[in-house]
Amino acid sequence: MHFLLHGLLNIPVWAYFVVGAIAIHFTIMSVTLYLHRTATHRGLDMHPAVSHVMRAWLWLSTGMLTKEWVAVHRKHHAVCETPEDPHSPKHKGLAKVVLEGAELYREEAKNPETLEKYGRGTPADWMERNVYTAHGKMGVAILLVVNLLLFGIPGLSLWAIQMMAIPFFAAGVVNGIGHHAGYRNFECKDAATNVLPWGVILGGEELHNNHHAFPSSAKFALRAWEFDIGWWYIRALNWLGLVKIRRVAPTPVMNQEAQVGLDTVQAVILNRLHVLRHYGRKVIVPAYKQEKRGAHPMRTKLLTGTRRLMIRERGLLNAMEERRLRLALARSQALDTVYGFRMKLERIWDNNTQSNEILLQHFKEWCHEAEQSGVASLQEFAAHLRSYSMQAQSA
Repeated sequence: MHFLLHGLLNIPVWAYFVVGAIAIHFTIMSVTLYLHRTATHRGLDMHPAVSHVMRAWLWLSTGMLTKEWVAVHRKHHAVCETPEDPHSPKHKGLAKVVLEGAELYREEAKNPETLEKYGRGTPADWMERNVYTAHGKMGVAILLVVNLLLFGIPGLSLWAIQMMAIPFFAAGVVNGIGHHAGYRNFECKDAATNVLPWGVILGGEELHNNHHAFPSSAKFALRAWEFDIGWWYIRALNWLGLVKIRRVAPTPVMNQEAQVGLDTVQAVILNRLHVLRHYGRKVIVPAYKQEKRGAHPMRTKLLTGTRRLMIRERGLLNAMEERRLRLALARSQALDTVYGFRMKLERIWDNNTQSNEILLQHFKEWCHEAEQSGVASLQEFAAHLRSYSMQAQSA
């Protein structure tokens, strides 16, 4: 009876919470470091010793297969916020994604077309073929038996909590709330948000907007006050020679003395989300504040909230927000001007069919028109834009 109640380890009650927290944390770190940043987006190269440990643990603690997880997540990025998105709150509903995110994942993982198109480059070694894929549910059964042997009947509760951790935190919170509520550093094409600025509980996945802005970056924290605990694990593993960091988000490099050329345009395109963020802060916000200053109360009411709509990715505005934005722009020449320049700037990099010569021509035309606009903030921004560089200035 004593063995059934306490198992081989016979640990005190408080230790169950410690063991559970450590096990769940390692599961989350295996998802974010191995499945997400390494296998899916190739932001890291991971030593086989580390990847094999994480693959085995995920098989035991979740039953998830690398190819299935990678394929579903890559499809999510490829068709984000469309009806084909496997788990978009916009089309599936927030409640369904939060409460049934794991079911949505499993449903999409059964789609052979998804696996074939998006699951390429994932492990196909002997262990993957003959153990993980061939016996997908055996891992969680083994973990249940081990928990019962080590911890007795309380081990069943530990196992149940482990089984619920990823479906709730990853499939529910990140895929659901992370596309519904939070703050945005970058106006990427989808609705991804940063749920919190401190990526501790979910291993850094809380910084979801940062990730969608720069999917292949191994580092999710992109502002000085943000924290990505997964990145600190990566730095420690890198120091030990167990991972190699391949990519991080670009940081704008400015060179005031450089001549405007194709390299300038390429640097602007590479850093386009940084550019849009800077445009919002240095052009749209001052124009908005100036327009509201001393305005009639009725006009002030009309303009309230317009700043957010002018900064927001236009494709994410609903019909009511779109009408409100058009009405505000129609009543303000200044706001219409700066917003029009933003749209024209985006069209420069959205057109993938134009030649480099035409691209450079359009860029120079935009800068020239901005400098001739008579709007001081636009003129300053154009000068700033001309200084983007692919390389730091030589000493």
